[in-house]
Amino acid sequence: MFRLASILYSLIATTLAGTAVIAVLTAGYDTLVPIIAAAIAGALLALPVSYYVAREIYQS
Repeated sequence: MFRLASILYSLIATTLAGTAVIAVLTAGYDTLVPIIAAAIAGALLALPVSYYVAREIYQS
C-alpha cells in the first residue's frame, strides 16, 4: 500500500500545491512567502489525502 500511496502522492501533491498557489495568487498575495507557504501547505495536505485514497483503492 505504501508504494501505491507514494505514486498517488506525486499526483495529488502537485494538484493540491498548484491549486493552493493559484488560490493565493487570486487572493492578491503575489510575494514569495505566501506562494511558498501555499505550495508547502498543499504538499503537506497531500500526505493524508494520498493515504486515504490508497486505502480506499485497496479496500474496494
